[in-house]
Amino acid sequence: MREVRVLSVYEGFFSGGARILHSDVVRGLHGPAQRHSVLSLRGEVHREATRQRMEDDACYRALTGAGVPVSALRGAVAAVPDGPGDHPAAPAGAHPEVHTEADLAAATRAAAGADVVLSLKEQPLSLLNHPRMPFRPVVVCLHRSDPHNQGGALEALLAGIASGRVRACVCCAESTRDAYAAAGVPAGLLHVIPNGVDLERFRPDPLRRARVRADHGIAPDAPVVVFAARWDAMKNVPLFLAAALRFLREQPAGRVLMCGAGMTEHNDGLTAAIAEVFAGEPQLARRIGLLGVRPDMEAVYAAGDVVSLTSSWGEAAPLCLIEGMMCGAVPVTTAVGDAAALVDGRGLVTPPDADAIAAAWSTALARRTDFAPALGLAREVFSRTRMIAAYADLITRVHAESARAAA
Repeated sequence: MREVRVLSVYEGFFSGGARILHSDVVRGLHGPAQRHSVLSLRGEVHREATRQRMEDDACYRALTGAGVPVSALRGAVAAVPDGPGDHPAAPAGAHPEVHTEADLAAATRAAAGADVVLSLKEQPLSLLNHPRMPFRPVVVCLHRSDPHNQGGALEALLAGIASGRVRACVCCAESTRDAYAAAGVPAGLLHVIPNGVDLERFRPDPLRRARVRADHGIAPDAPVVVFAARWDAMKNVPLFLAAALRFLREQPAGRVLMCGAGMTEHNDGLTAAIAEVFAGEPQLARRIGLLGVRPDMEAVYAAGDVVSLTSSWGEAAPLCLIEGMMCGAVPVTTAVGDAAALVDGRGLVTPPDADAIAAAWSTALARRTDFAPALGLAREVFSRTRMIAAYADLITRVHAESARAAA
């Protein structure tokens, strides 16, 4: 039997959990049975106060290193306002849903060589739905729980379903399935495939822990909270900083590490937020490490004792909580998306209140040995192997059903 050719379409290469996870899936599936390629609508984006070139992105390097062909329609910078949503707009002066002749020609050639198309989130559907695009079965990979907060993406998804192009939707969480079903997506198209991670990479590691702590001048026994998120309103960074203020007051040796796109001193919005929250107590702010985008998050998590999430909306199955847990950090999260279910029995859930969050961090530190057995038992639950097998099965079924319908 001929291999199944699968094209994944990304809005762009920029730091974020969905791209990390999807790129891991593509690498895991690329082989004799399925041949994968990736098309990015942008070769460079500017978002979360960070300019990100495709060639500099860790996902791009991982994909190409695994032999997966990656191309881009445009190299132009997409200027993106920071805030809700997770999709870059078109270059200045262009409507985000207007595609040039060159775009259409390149995308048409890429899709014509595929048997199945995977759309990373809904945003690429504005292109994939174009009447000039080859009619290929599309599987949309959904990674959020707020379909109405994605600009025109929901309308594009429903249009793709109505036209028959969209044959399935992967939901990374139960909250995703529920939200999109309520938004009008037929339940039969929604398939939940829980997020998974590479358990060989994400694991407790004393050597990594010691190295990262030494690199940042952190004592071996100092309590460390890790926050891995991009600079985005949904992440509620001000709430996290307010909790950090209280935590650092109570923990004289405590440290906080902030990672992700925009989590650098070059982000004026973040530095202003820190200055505002820590006004009058700048000595505490000096115990916050702004690490930006890190290719070695497994080492950062291993260096931490707590992994925290303070998001207000939009999350589905946050990858930072899973990765942090697998490295031995106790998760503390607000109840958004499937986060509460992910950490049930393995960590703590808090209301969106700075005092409660800071207190939960201290409780997590005190109970870290209590949570350790549950974190160890959870490893197979979050296995990358199970996730990739489920994706492989769904892609194979969608291809077979499409082939039978065309016969």
